[in-house]
Amino acid sequence: MKALLTCETMLPRGRAAAATIIIMVAFNGIFLTANGLFMLIAPLAWYEMVPGVTDTGFFNQHFIRDIGMIQMFLGVAFGLGLFAPERRVGLWTAATSWLCAHALFHFWEVAVGICSPAVIPRDFPAVTLPALLGLALTLWALRNSLPASRSPSLSAAAQPLDCASSCLRRRRLD
Repeated sequence: MKALLTCETMLPRGRAAAATIIIMVAFNGIFLTANGLFMLIAPLAWYEMVPGVTDTGFFNQHFIRDIGMIQMFLGVAFGLGLFAPERRVGLWTAATSWLCAHALFHFWEVAVGICSPAVIPRDFPAVTLPALLGLALTLWALRNSLPASRSPSLSAAAQPLDCASSCLRRRRLD
């Protein structure tokens, strides 16, 4: 009960920051997992429905499903990181590395003339935004994983989310 009271006392102080992190994680976790499932279950429908995909080459069911598995793993990594603070940095760094490489590849295609600059806003919601959110989340997790003695204000910022995660885990166990 004492831990629960501590969580409730800490949440108001960092509620806005914790809510922002949770929303960002939820977006990446849900979007990436859902997109991956769509790619695995209905690769042809995904190929035909996602804007710009048909412009990048012929339909390849195997390749789409390969990337679908990656997308699912990335989404799950963000979700797991929310509830496993001790693994958050590793999970989010790995997922974000792939997302950033993917986004940079899209920018490279524009830079070398493979695609026109018109694809940048089209690709933003599904390619660039998840990478930017992943970067922000990973940097936040890295900063808040520092020992309290090195950066007390930064470590304190992570406490509401970590405490909320442990409260949720405790409630599931009860």
